[in-house]
Amino acid sequence: MISKIISLISWVIISVFFMNACKNAANNNALPETVSYNFDIRPILSDKCYACHGPDANKRKASLRLDIADSAFAPLKETKGAFAIVAGKPEESELYKRISSPDPTYQMPVPESHLGVLNEYQIALIKKWITQGAKFERHWAFTPPKKASLPKVSDEKWVKNEIDYFILSKMETKGLAPNEEADKERLLKRVTEDITGLPPSLQAMDDFLNDKSANAYEKAVDRLLQSTAYGEKMAVHWLDVARYADSYGYQDDNIRTQWPWRDWVIHAFNENLSYDKFITWQIAGDMLPDANKEQILATGFFRNHKYTEEGGVIPEEYRIEYNLDKTKTYSRGIMGLTVECAQCHDHKYDPFKQKDYYSLFAFFNNTKEVGFEGDITMSKPGKMPVLEITQADRKKLLNFINEPDTATLMVSVMGERDTLRKTFVLNRGVYDAPTYQVLPAALPAVMPYDTVKYPRNRLGLAAWTVNKNNPLTARVFVNQLWQEFFGRGIVKTAGDFGMQGDLPSHPELLDWLAVDFMEHGWDIKRLVKQMVMSATYRQSAVITKKKLDIDPENIYLSRGPRFRLPAEFVRDMVLSSSGLLVRTIGGASVKPYQPKGLWEQATSGRGALAAYKQDHGDSLYRRGIYTFIKLTVPPPSMGIFDASNRDQCEVKRLKTNTPLQALVMMNDPTVLEASRVLAQKISEEKKDENYDLTKGFRLIICRTPDNNELKILKSYYDEELELFQQKKLSADTTLKQGEYAQDNKVDANTTASLMKTIEMIYNMEEAITK
Repeated sequence: MISKIISLISWVIISVFFMNACKNAANNNALPETVSYNFDIRPILSDKCYACHGPDANKRKASLRLDIADSAFAPLKETKGAFAIVAGKPEESELYKRISSPDPTYQMPVPESHLGVLNEYQIALIKKWITQGAKFERHWAFTPPKKASLPKVSDEKWVKNEIDYFILSKMETKGLAPNEEADKERLLKRVTEDITGLPPSLQAMDDFLNDKSANAYEKAVDRLLQSTAYGEKMAVHWLDVARYADSYGYQDDNIRTQWPWRDWVIHAFNENLSYDKFITWQIAGDMLPDANKEQILATGFFRNHKYTEEGGVIPEEYRIEYNLDKTKTYSRGIMGLTVECAQCHDHKYDPFKQKDYYSLFAFFNNTKEVGFEGDITMSKPGKMPVLEITQADRKKLLNFINEPDTATLMVSVMGERDTLRKTFVLNRGVYDAPTYQVLPAALPAVMPYDTVKYPRNRLGLAAWTVNKNNPLTARVFVNQLWQEFFGRGIVKTAGDFGMQGDLPSHPELLDWLAVDFMEHGWDIKRLVKQMVMSATYRQSAVITKKKLDIDPENIYLSRGPRFRLPAEFVRDMVLSSSGLLVRTIGGASVKPYQPKGLWEQATSGRGALAAYKQDHGDSLYRRGIYTFIKLTVPPPSMGIFDASNRDQCEVKRLKTNTPLQALVMMNDPTVLEASRVLAQKISEEKKDENYDLTKGFRLIICRTPDNNELKILKSYYDEELELFQQKKLSADTTLKQGEYAQDNKVDANTTASLMKTIEMIYNMEEAITK
């Protein structure tokens, strides 16, 4: 009895604490003058009500839907004479009465739902919304974007382009002011890393610092956009979206040859293929009139998923699984939606029925692909249908494919059957539980699929996707690109533009950019330039206490973006700054240094990838994008830096900060070898210690060290040199790092000391931060 009383008292104390916390939080927010259903009310209903009163008919309570007006205003079936919402009259609206009631037997959400009661601010919002007429709106992301007029701002001198009007306007409403422009060294590093994924060279730094012209920065941006490294950098994100890997996955996880498709992606970005064509070719390049091999190759996008080569499987089960993956990749990567939630039942939050899911699935259900072509003993580098790429092809149309051998390449691509395969809604998503037949159609909640205008095949789906009235395609890509440059999307949930996704922080800006992007021919390079030329992007990343308190996540962008480099570009920075980087574009994936035994401990013992066979020579020094990805054992050091494991479509990587990352930078053979090689190259110049340390610092950190930093570096260098000279440390052992040729002409002790100092510079937080 006593324990029950104690528990009850504890529950009361906790409840009071949270109610006060909610009240305090609510008191900090004034109610908007006009309450918006999309931006104020729908998020509350989605969080607290849709689980029982939303789109999912199987989970719906009391036959009440609060996501559509017709149901919300209709008489309640289980409470005679009552209405959930009475426009203009909150006191007569059961919705308001129940969310504001303290009686747990009457209150909504009900306690057993564990959804939590609404706080005072949320209750007040709903009351004011009902008082103002309870106007429902179509979900913002399903309404075609419109180009709003530029907002007025108090400081037009700060503005560089249209982006800045929207950013500054929102900043001012939050009591924030922009930072000054970043200094030239830090700005050049930021924009060079963002556009090419590489640090600027010493020559590029000197040229930019010495260029005093008003358009010096724009000239630097234009030069970077013309670099072939631009395509490699841009491709990394798209490989995440496309779940690109070099093996088939599952138990045997044998090798496959999809890398020519990766070469095409790099080529497409470098050639600035318009985004509408970029998408159309990948969805249905094989179905275009007189389709050429480049357009067919582009459809490899949908064939990057896992394939089983295990004996005894049910082919139809896996064929369905492959198409489920294609549907998810399309809906999340291109549409920014969680449509996969409707695979087994109607979506619980978004207006997608299970029928809608399988109608979308039907577009991918008519390919020649089969679920099983044989076990590991019959493995091939490509699964049917395949595109064969000959040496003649590589000399002509497909000259961007980097393959020096004369052998014919096989790449898995899309291809349609001659006869139509029927598609059925699958009960609970189970492959062998068909119910009723559906025909190919896109998502009606997004935009109607006009079968007079669009054929019921992938070519029709592609045309529907890039139609300028489609409310999602441009928005989603603009948001993903914004995320790449600013570290966070305008919509934080880049893969969920639905009801449960985050609202855009700057909705008018997102819409303006989306419309502008389409109006200018879906020009990706132009969009990139717009973003990096803005005053918003050019700001210093310095943060004050006030800004940290008001906007810790930098949602309102009153300071420049500053975050750690993605995994591939950490590797690229190390190789490039040390002079080790081999700049060859494209080609087969490579196997650099890796801890021994990893593949061997996680293998069936069958196939070409049963054991890790490290490459040598130039292959050790290729960019991170070319590192071999085995699905069951992804590259360990890249995984530690949050690289995608590529087993499914990923539009946004995690960002973690762990001790393992520091251990990689201190112990990875590539970092140690780069430190040694850079030290030897600098030592060959036979200059003084200050020159050596300053050059190493500039190459890695991309700015000149200040006097205090140089003093610290010199002190550490002197300490290490003394230890080497006194034989307390072995210079010869220290310098034995990596396979790159040693330089025995330089002094071992001074070079080893410089190597240790350079290694310390690589371990500065600023080295792997842009």
